[in-house]
Amino acid sequence: MKKVFIAGATGWVGKELSKAIVASSDYTLVGGLSRSEENLSDILGLDQGVIPLFDSIEKAIDKVDFDILIDFTSPKIAKENIIASIKNGKNSIVGTSGLSDLEYEEIGSLAEEKNVSVLAAGNFSITAVLLQRFSETAAKYIDHFEIIDYASQKKVDAPSGTVAELAYRLSKIQKPVLDVPIENTIGYKETRGATINGIQVHAVRLPGHILGVETIFGMEDERLNIKHEAGSGTAPYLKGIFIALNKIDTFKGLKRGLDTVMDF
Repeated sequence: MKKVFIAGATGWVGKELSKAIVASSDYTLVGGLSRSEENLSDILGLDQGVIPLFDSIEKAIDKVDFDILIDFTSPKIAKENIIASIKNGKNSIVGTSGLSDLEYEEIGSLAEEKNVSVLAAGNFSITAVLLQRFSETAAKYIDHFEIIDYASQKKVDAPSGTVAELAYRLSKIQKPVLDVPIENTIGYKETRGATINGIQVHAVRLPGHILGVETIFGMEDERLNIKHEAGSGTAPYLKGIFIALNKIDTFKGLKRGLDTVMDF
């Protein structure tokens, strides 16, 4: 069985992912990263003996052997975890949002050099993956589009990792046309959103929203809206993470987006 190590094992996704890995017949959970060095099995109420937690990736690599790192932490910590894992010949699945395109270029180069695999996904939800794929298809034919990022009032990062990844991928297809350049806006230019990779992105942070992404495409006398919404549970993400686990050995280097390893 492949040995999995989870960075952020006591977080929102990490807790449920840890339980799912333990219940799996194909993977074994050998440890996790957390602020406190305790027994993850005790924290989660699992009858699994000792599943050690470490407060740094360096300690973990020194103490436990694992094949795959799954990271759900924060951008700075995630980069350190991924780089350390790559240098030690371990594959990585990245669910942490907020890493920049330049950071991924660095990670990708190192992964190729060390001949390991890194799969980074802003969102592991299948419907979010489909939104990305459908939006990429639409962007090939429609040259006017913008993105709306929905989340609750408590989400501190903007845009979400899903939206940042979507903007990056759409920009590789084409940059949308702006009939009125942002700098020529009369009034408050900020109301036109932030320009990310040449695409206007609008972040909404209000109660009642969990997580959502909407890509709006416009043509003369017609409009296309592609929207993904998520609830408060982790089930959609777990299904996608297991797809990533099953596919992580099928390539080398860096891939961005769960759909890059899925069969369509």
